[in-house]
Amino acid sequence: MNNKLTPEHGHPDPDAVKMFGFSVWTYKMGEQVAFTIHLGDRLGIYQAMASQGPLTTDMVAERVQCDERFIREWLLGQAAARLIDRHDDGTFELTPVQAAVLADEEDSLAFAAGAFRGGIEPDVIDRIAQSFSTGRGLTYEEQGANAAAGMARMTGPWSRLGLQRFILPALNGVIPKLESGAKVIDIGCGGGVMLTTIAKAYPNSVCVGYDPSASAIDLANDRAAEMGLENCSFVVDFGHRIPTDANIDLVLTFDCLHDMPRPDLTAGAVRQAIAEDGTWLIKDIRSTGDFAKDQRNPLLALFYGFSIASCLQSATSEPDGLGLGTLGLHPERAKELVNDAGFSGFATLDLEDAGNLYYEVTVK
Repeated sequence: MNNKLTPEHGHPDPDAVKMFGFSVWTYKMGEQVAFTIHLGDRLGIYQAMASQGPLTTDMVAERVQCDERFIREWLLGQAAARLIDRHDDGTFELTPVQAAVLADEEDSLAFAAGAFRGGIEPDVIDRIAQSFSTGRGLTYEEQGANAAAGMARMTGPWSRLGLQRFILPALNGVIPKLESGAKVIDIGCGGGVMLTTIAKAYPNSVCVGYDPSASAIDLANDRAAEMGLENCSFVVDFGHRIPTDANIDLVLTFDCLHDMPRPDLTAGAVRQAIAEDGTWLIKDIRSTGDFAKDQRNPLLALFYGFSIASCLQSATSEPDGLGLGTLGLHPERAKELVNDAGFSGFATLDLEDAGNLYYEVTVK
């Protein structure tokens, strides 16, 4: 892009200004489209259109019991965003590819519509703005119940599907332990999607989740109750306050260490809690610690947005917080963290997850 001044007047190149302005407005367009994706997910429109072929606006409105005029505007907007196909006869279709990303929450690893939670509440935005002046961020609980619910749905597909297909099979000796009956702790369990998946798949194992957010734990308890699980329970508490009985077979920290004000304290508590032959599985955002290298990731700006809105907020919510933020736990930093806590075994696992890396940590 040409950002130079024009030699005649010392003003920015007008063509460059127009192109940069267009780039900026595309982000506003993204904000508006994100809102309509949330509505489509919230109202069940994507699910109603999946596997149905071409539909008229009246047919879609009837399926979701909504007003046709509003549905028509929504469909035209989705077609403009190329999220839904519009045919020459005026019908609209959600293709199988589109349905895998927008409608199929149960069986598709690519499902993404759950990540669109309708924006941040105005009062939370005000407090986020204040954090720039004070240097103190909001706890995960202070970010609101919407944040907990959105996180549970955003990470759900990989937690439920990827866990058994890719993640647990990659760990040395963990599945046999789970089958025979393991003690499992999930730190930062959120809405409990991952832990309930393990508890259901391995009924001989005893699973306990910890999270400081009461809103998240409420979601987790509801989920476990709906699934009829008797081997799964949840506690409102921080990761550094887990029982230190040295008998836990599997400890999980998924996308949460970088959110903690003091992940080092949690790492120390895990070392005291885990059995000598136990495994600590860490999932965290894919990054290198080198901004120039990380810029190759087309989702990098998204990750920094998440950090400002949530992860860095939580990581600076205590006065002595380390403030890692979304991209702060790259492999080198993760290895340093676990080594300082007394672990010797560390392996980075790349499990075809575009947004995350996995670290298998053992005592020896």
